[in-house]
Amino acid sequence: MAAPLLAEGRRVCREGCPGCRLDEINKANTGVPYLNFFFIWVVCLCAALPIQSLFPYLYFMIQDLKVAKQEQDIGFYAGFVGEDYFLGRTISAVPWGMFADKYGRKPCIVISILSVIVLNTLFGLSTTYWMAIVTRGLLGLLCGILGPIKAYASEVCTKEHQALGISLVTSSRAIALIIGPAIGGFLAQPAKKYPNLFSEESIFGRFPYFLPCLVISVLAAGACVACIWLPETLHVYNDDKIEAIDTMEVQVDDSILEDGKTKEYGSKRMASTKSLLKNRQLMSVLSVLLLATYPLMSNLYGMELQVLINIASLLKNMFAATITIACNILQNTSVPQEQRGVANGISVTLMSIFKAVAPAAAGILFSWSQENITGLFLPGDLIMFLMLNMVSVIGLLLTFKPFCSMPSATK
Repeated sequence: MAAPLLAEGRRVCREGCPGCRLDEINKANTGVPYLNFFFIWVVCLCAALPIQSLFPYLYFMIQDLKVAKQEQDIGFYAGFVGEDYFLGRTISAVPWGMFADKYGRKPCIVISILSVIVLNTLFGLSTTYWMAIVTRGLLGLLCGILGPIKAYASEVCTKEHQALGISLVTSSRAIALIIGPAIGGFLAQPAKKYPNLFSEESIFGRFPYFLPCLVISVLAAGACVACIWLPETLHVYNDDKIEAIDTMEVQVDDSILEDGKTKEYGSKRMASTKSLLKNRQLMSVLSVLLLATYPLMSNLYGMELQVLINIASLLKNMFAATITIACNILQNTSVPQEQRGVANGISVTLMSIFKAVAPAAAGILFSWSQENITGLFLPGDLIMFLMLNMVSVIGLLLTFKPFCSMPSATK
């Protein structure tokens, strides 16, 4: 039988629609969109730099702000500043996802980067504890980039390169969480560390924690300029209605309208993603086994202990990165485009909640385990890792049906 004029899944491009324009570009250029990926990497890097850059100097900042009556209280006040960002992100992640689904990914990205430029700079100029709290909280509220950028990275390219795009988001944020504290540690209190370059009377002497924030804000300004070249991926038409078009669906060209060729094309596009999705289960088995070896390392000493800890940490981070990328792919392929911002916003909200709760819960559990170090059932040191492994096992079970289903290639 002759193939239909417009096969199922065929998209009709509309003039003025940025998503349709990008689809046409991706059809013409099937290679890796290196330039777009580079801009995504830079934007994610700069947006994530402020997250942990303050921790190397936060203790001294609270001490200088003279809010703590005793030295023992500094940690108490520092904890609120540290978690303030994640509290703000917990509140705003879903609304930012809704904003990105309605008005586009690019406006959300630009606003987030502008918030980093302004609020991170103001945080460095804080003269009171409450100014630090407010600026840090507003930064978490207004920097809503994490959810939309995950959706954007999966939409800006064809399906073959989707895993690469999402992995760039994960890798850039991981690098930022390393570089950020380094910037904060090296550049805080420059008048004391580098008296030959900065005087006590200069702005960096009067505001000892302004320089690291300024450097990050300058980098964010460069990222904001890079946003000019980021294409919009959302399908928006002249009637201001957004059509539920999934850019990750199987695209049907005029040259492959025959049923057999279309199915073969779609199956090839799904193969690269399925191979990575299967790795999620493998990495979750391996993560449990790796975590179970941590208590045994306490029996080692010297160089053997250092080598094994470094190898275990490297493997743990590799497994975590693979699991994160696979989860992001599953998440973005399970919903249509007009819902991806909200879906990623929900995941960011849950992640922020756990990041805010986990340190306190771990501290309570660790203290309790130390009090029961000679317990009859398990020694105290093993209780912590038992609980962590239980969480990992739950995560492993969730990778199997009926909890987790692969996206269909026919969607």
